[in-house]
Amino acid sequence: MHTSRGIVYLVGAGPGDTGLLTVRAADILGRAQVVVYDALVNPEILRLAPKDAEVVYGGKRAKEHALPQEDLNQLLVNRAKEGKLVVRLKGGDPYVFGRGGEEAEELAAAGIAFEVVPGISSTVAALAYAGIPITHRDFCSSYQVITGHEDPTKPETSLDWGAIAKAPGTKVVLMGVERIRHIAAELVRHGMPEQTPAAMIRWGTTGRQKTVVGTLSTLADVADAAGMSAPAITVIGGVVSLRDRLNWFETRPLFGNRIVVTRTREQASTLVRQLIDRGAEVLEIPTIRIGPPTEIHPMIEAIAGLGEYNWIVFTSPNGVTAFFEYFFKAFDDIRSLGMIRFAAVGPATAAKLSELHLRIDAMPTEYIASKVAKAIAAVENIENLRVLCLRAEVANPELLKELEDMGGIVDDVACYQTLPETEDRTGAAARLIEDGCDWITFTSASTVENFHLRFDLPKLIQRFPGIRTLSIGPETSKALKALGLDATVEAKPHTIDGMVASLEKEVRKHARSLRGTNRQ
Repeated sequence: MHTSRGIVYLVGAGPGDTGLLTVRAADILGRAQVVVYDALVNPEILRLAPKDAEVVYGGKRAKEHALPQEDLNQLLVNRAKEGKLVVRLKGGDPYVFGRGGEEAEELAAAGIAFEVVPGISSTVAALAYAGIPITHRDFCSSYQVITGHEDPTKPETSLDWGAIAKAPGTKVVLMGVERIRHIAAELVRHGMPEQTPAAMIRWGTTGRQKTVVGTLSTLADVADAAGMSAPAITVIGGVVSLRDRLNWFETRPLFGNRIVVTRTREQASTLVRQLIDRGAEVLEIPTIRIGPPTEIHPMIEAIAGLGEYNWIVFTSPNGVTAFFEYFFKAFDDIRSLGMIRFAAVGPATAAKLSELHLRIDAMPTEYIASKVAKAIAAVENIENLRVLCLRAEVANPELLKELEDMGGIVDDVACYQTLPETEDRTGAAARLIEDGCDWITFTSASTVENFHLRFDLPKLIQRFPGIRTLSIGPETSKALKALGLDATVEAKPHTIDGMVASLEKEVRKHARSLRGTNRQ
């Protein structure tokens, strides 16, 4: 429930990996009326905000300010005075060099209620994801966090480089990419050994993470040669030497691959999580959304006459969801289905039926719609059986032909339609257009067709020749073929798990060439 007098939450969004967002932060974001987010916030987190929330980019980079700090502070105050729940979403932790303290002071001075929700800081998380523990009993028992945003050569700097150099423990420098040469020189000048191990980590905890290692005297040159730029964090100390043994994240099977997921938002989570768990950078760009069929009367008539059918055939989980939404509006008891039998095109569809404790009577071994007829025929003779096919509004006619050729009496009823999805709240589509990707995954013919309508797939591949396509099965591959494209990989089996396994196999096969082109 939103408070009537308004409140501002200064929320730490964590270091980049969406899985590191705190439960408290996710809860508050889900209730937000206004969200103001920074440049270093992973925009995928914005999906947690209500669709009607006002979303404002307040990002700040060294030379780019979307909103001056004074205007941003006033925005927070004004929206709270309007009685709104405002989330100020900041990368990492609000109080770790995030200017959260200044914003809190402004809110307090204006009499605005506020709460600070700490976030996981990159000072710890980026190091951990790079295989570098910030403390280790064999190396140190303390650490320092230093801002590199100041120029250490200026006489008015507030940093005491002599004290920093002499203090024991790991040194973590934030926002110091452009000044690392000067910082290293200052530390060496004040007594730190030139051979002290050092590393720089860019886009830590994300699929774009890149780490370079050197010493205090060589790191600047190593970073320049690797093209390192902000946002990055620098770590200096003996713990860096542990990276070779403890580098768990960058060795994951899909690390270094940017992968586009085109499924509907409701269906994408399983595939997205599996890809992220394997180290991929994922761009969620849903190309379709599910809507009601253009004509609802055939569905109503089918539900009213369910007793006339021997079989119901579902060719997708969407069909199951859509049909039973209408069914339970007409009936309040699952037993109203009677003794009807069910056929499913594959395990994902079968799993959706199983959620309703309905047994699957027929499912083909090859998860293709046209194979369903033979699966039913293996159970009983199809001749003169009444079969209800519940599918998308536009669907492949092969299944109907197979059933009718075997003597079945078939009603083909659309229980949903796939509609183009054009929203780009997280900016994923813009990033694809600007930088390309390594893989695009397609889970149905409609995802191919709608992706092409939005991006012109052949032209996109022409612009970024390294793009590869992953198809869930033959029907999807046919849709690619219609555009003059061959699927780079077709999943076997034709499931989400099969897609991930096939992708891993292909990436392993080309690991050297793929990992040799780390995205900048």
